[in-house]
Amino acid sequence: MVYVLGGWQSDFSRNWAREGMEIADGFAEALNHGLEAAQLDPTEIEVGHVGNFVGELFCGQGMMGGLFAQTDRRFDGMPTARHEAACASGSLAIMAAMAEIEAGRYDTACVLGLEMMRNVPGQVAAEHLGAAAWAGHEFTDTPFVWPRAFSDIGDVYQERFGLKHEHLARIAEINFDNAKRNPNAQTRKWQFTPASFTQDDEANPVIEGNIRRQDCGQVTDGSAVVFLASERAAADYARKRGLSLEQLPRIKGWGHTGAPLSLRSKLEVMDDAGWMFPHVKKAGEDARHRAGLGDVWDVDAVETHDCFTTTEYMAIEHLGLTAAGEAWKAVEDGTIAAGGALPFNPSGGLIGLGHPVGATGVRMVLDAAKQVSGKAGDYQVEGAKNVQTLNIGGSTTTTVSFVVGT
Repeated sequence: MVYVLGGWQSDFSRNWAREGMEIADGFAEALNHGLEAAQLDPTEIEVGHVGNFVGELFCGQGMMGGLFAQTDRRFDGMPTARHEAACASGSLAIMAAMAEIEAGRYDTACVLGLEMMRNVPGQVAAEHLGAAAWAGHEFTDTPFVWPRAFSDIGDVYQERFGLKHEHLARIAEINFDNAKRNPNAQTRKWQFTPASFTQDDEANPVIEGNIRRQDCGQVTDGSAVVFLASERAAADYARKRGLSLEQLPRIKGWGHTGAPLSLRSKLEVMDDAGWMFPHVKKAGEDARHRAGLGDVWDVDAVETHDCFTTTEYMAIEHLGLTAAGEAWKAVEDGTIAAGGALPFNPSGGLIGLGHPVGATGVRMVLDAAKQVSGKAGDYQVEGAKNVQTLNIGGSTTTTVSFVVGT
């Protein structure tokens, strides 16, 4: 069993370049604040893992494992690695750290995810992020690769089951509302009008296809860090702080699936039951199975990938809340809203909280750990004991899910 000792997240509303920061400064800030928040010393960390997608393109910086010792020479000699899987980069960094702990190589690990994305014009950022598609083979006729990709997914829903803008708009509205309660959310101070979630082309302009402005996750600078430990190290950590081991959150289950790079290749394998992405469904089921849980109703909240509202629409059904093509039911009846039967993205998600790509998977696990520890503040889900994450890289090319509980 792998335990979460603590962690830290930056304020996702910040623009690092305007503050005169480099990506190395964002790394150092997260590492130092994380150690302080978790009451850990650098000498207690045995291995470091970094989640980052496009540091080379946005910042000209690779080799980010070296930023541990660059930040603090007490990390000199500690083994490190960086992991990339587009928006699931942070989750893969956690997977790697867990594997090393479970194998007995190390007892403690630091997993830090980060991305600096607001230092270039929006069109340049869109081009950089397009590297997670099949470069030169798909979406070559649009400047906005990811709005186009997830608009296409919406088109398939429309063709197979029907899809209403009102349901996508409600998903966005819920996530923006949740973000207002999160002190680290990028959009917490944003203001909207009644027209903001309609098909009003001025208040909510079309970006690509059926994707409008409020349907989109944010371009964000940010970082998140978690500290993981074996049962032995976690027990020692708890004892020194007057805690019981049972009070510490732990990663109870995981699921990890892969798929072809191109979206068209994925859509060709829709199964007979109507699941658009069977591998996404499998990742969520695997995580709950390994956690010893049954269906999705055995979890108390979900932190899911909502790079676009169509992504969350897909996640609602693939995680098992509804049958294929019926995610609208969980939207209409309030199931996924704050206070609903199964709240989605109490943090605000990628739409409300923000989406520094390499940090997102780490941030999800950190938020899950906060929830099950009762430390999520104003966005706490009352009585949360198990929280599931669903983190997607590319057009579901990589999917990772965790169940965090106490």
